[in-house]
Amino acid sequence: MHFRPSSLAGLLTAIVVLGLGGCATEVTRIETDEVRDLSGAWNDTDSQLVSQEMINQMLDGRWLPEYQARTGTKPTVIVGEVRNLSHEHINVNTFIADIERAVINSGRVTFVASSTERLGVRDERKDQDVHAREDTRKPMGQEIGADFMLGGTMSTIIDRAGADQVRYYQIDLTLISLADNTKVWVGQKKIKKFVERSQLRY
Repeated sequence: MHFRPSSLAGLLTAIVVLGLGGCATEVTRIETDEVRDLSGAWNDTDSQLVSQEMINQMLDGRWLPEYQARTGTKPTVIVGEVRNLSHEHINVNTFIADIERAVINSGRVTFVASSTERLGVRDERKDQDVHAREDTRKPMGQEIGADFMLGGTMSTIIDRAGADQVRYYQIDLTLISLADNTKVWVGQKKIKKFVERSQLRY
């Protein structure tokens, strides 16, 4: 069988078009609060649920009413380092942001900026000293010192059997008094996921 050049070119074009069509990507927008576990790995739902539950635990601890009874004021808290000790690449910054939001929205403690954020604010104050009107300048040395620092770790254990696996996550948070380094609250949250994968291969 012989193909004319024009017919051969048309056939090749059709094959390419069909191939591209078979590899097309379809994107569907979903609600940000919709839960979809695709891989079984740590995701945004885990981050939000864990941060909210652990902050609720922290705010229900004895340290808070004891501090308020002793000082008559709300404690000032800062979030320190949360280390990712797991085998996964977890966006710790997103988890810290969820923690900060839960703490601030509680209204039960005063929350101050992190060390990185403070550097930017201090640079702005220096700039104001030179360029802002005197009646609008914000002076140095007026920052509120934190009473407690919140930090912790994220760890995982993976148990595999064939294509299936159990993914175990453990998040530990500790609240430390900056005055004397005492641990006033220790919280822990565990998540376990069974991930069953199809044996079919195409």
